Amino acid sequence: MFESSERPKEYRFPKTIICYAVYLYHRFLLSYRDVQELLFERGIDVSHETVRVWCATFGPDLAEALRHRSPRRGRTWHLDEMRVVLGGFTGWLWRAVNEHSDVLNVLLQERRDTGAAKRFFKRLIDSQDIPERIVTDGLRSYSSALRELPELGASEHVTV
Repeated sequence: MFESSERPKEYRFPKTIICYAVYLYHRFLLSYRDVQELLFERGIDVSHETVRVWCATFGPDLAEALRHRSPRRGRTWHLDEMRVVLGGFTGWLWRAVNEHSDVLNVLLQERRDTGAAKRFFKRLIDSQDIPERIVTDGLRSYSSALRELPELGASEHVTV
């Protein structure tokens, strides 16, 4: 949809400029006036209302594409968990990112034990390539879960 530089019918600017404006708005959570100012700094004179129309017209498609883009493949997983309270529910939010800071997976669970760590690792294995290195904190559940999962046996486990 946003590949070529041709102008969409009844639009004054090429798709690349429209796409850039919509991208700025959705990716960096800027206001329409902020996007207008950034475009003006690059020699593109549009009103904030034009940016609003572009975002309403082209935004849903671009936002969907941004949400579902594949993270860059990485060779290192960084895992951590944190305690969260949501509407009276106390749980553990498990999160994995790669060396590019792309979020690989997030999982909310009731427990913080070996079984919970295994479930999280299995979800990661299903959606990602096996890493060369796994970096975790000192939680013993990670080590126990890694010992029980032969798929991750070749990965180096580093605790920090």
